[in-house]
Amino acid sequence: MIRILQMIGSLNVGGSQTMILNIYRNIDRSRIQFDFVLDHPDETYFAEDVKALGARIYTMPVFRGTNAGEIRRDWNNFFYTHPEYRVLHSHVRSYASLYLPVARQHGVKTIIHSHNTSNGSGMTAMVKNALQRPLRDQADILMACSTEAGEWLYGKKACQSDRFVFLPNAVDTRRFRPDEQRRRAARRELGLDGRLVIGHVGRFNEQKNHGFLLEAFKLVHDRNPRAALLLVGEGPLQLEMAQKAVDLGIAEDVIMTGNRNDVPELLAAMDVFAFPSLFEGLPVTLIEAQAAGLPCVISDAITRDVDISPLIERLPIDSAEAWADALLEKREHRDVTRDIVRAGFDVQASTQRISELYTRLDRQAREDAR
Repeated sequence: MIRILQMIGSLNVGGSQTMILNIYRNIDRSRIQFDFVLDHPDETYFAEDVKALGARIYTMPVFRGTNAGEIRRDWNNFFYTHPEYRVLHSHVRSYASLYLPVARQHGVKTIIHSHNTSNGSGMTAMVKNALQRPLRDQADILMACSTEAGEWLYGKKACQSDRFVFLPNAVDTRRFRPDEQRRRAARRELGLDGRLVIGHVGRFNEQKNHGFLLEAFKLVHDRNPRAALLLVGEGPLQLEMAQKAVDLGIAEDVIMTGNRNDVPELLAAMDVFAFPSLFEGLPVTLIEAQAAGLPCVISDAITRDVDISPLIERLPIDSAEAWADALLEKREHRDVTRDIVRAGFDVQASTQRISELYTRLDRQAREDAR
């Protein structure tokens, strides 16, 4: 059996976690098993899920800016005591340049995976940008969830090399396919019968732009008092956004569910999906929303790689009024499963591709060790 070491940072709800779990659930676990390295061991929403699938979970120190030596030492000790790992797949990019060379010194093949197109702003972003520059030369495989995410982290030239792998953030379309019975049950459970339900799934942080969404929903609500905003997720700005809803006078019609493991049911309850992010790699949530048949109004800052069906409408994030108009427009749900499969975003195809890659890298590491 091949054991793949996934450096994921945390097992909280997030795009990279959802993507790798979708693959993990569908991979042939009699041949390939995943184990996880965390540097935020208190963020473990999915921990029991991965353990149930056979995973081991390890903890490493988080990079604090002054402990590069500790990072290298602990990773070096890890590979000395765990020679069974021949492939490291890192979804953490911010300081991967510290431990990828350590892995390679131990004969481990390495994959760095770009899931985003920005580090945000400020001093922390500047440090991350500097630390990320060597990655294109350090890793054996440069992986990305979208063209933009790849070019942002590795540069265009590197993305034209045979080391670059585009792996879409695929979903299990069977879990999300539109189902009227499930829709009625979900809306009944949430008390949303007869209401216009605008939905969003995402972590409460600056990137997801919840403040703008609340402002647009305020304008929707002024024109349709029966409208409701369903926000799924948690994050550092959640309390601030809850207060903003109070200040706008819409708090009673804004439902914050927290993190949930029944996202297909929650998507089924929605009428339209809103996603006004400031930047993204390739958000798996938007693939899930399309798989659920939901019309999607999204920021024009998001990669066009998500435009895999007629359900997507793009808008700039400069006018809450324009967003309100779009969210109020009557649209029908539609089953676009064929579009998703044709575009390569079904998890079965992605699982097959990455299984072949893991197998090839493991074989190469074995041959190199002879």
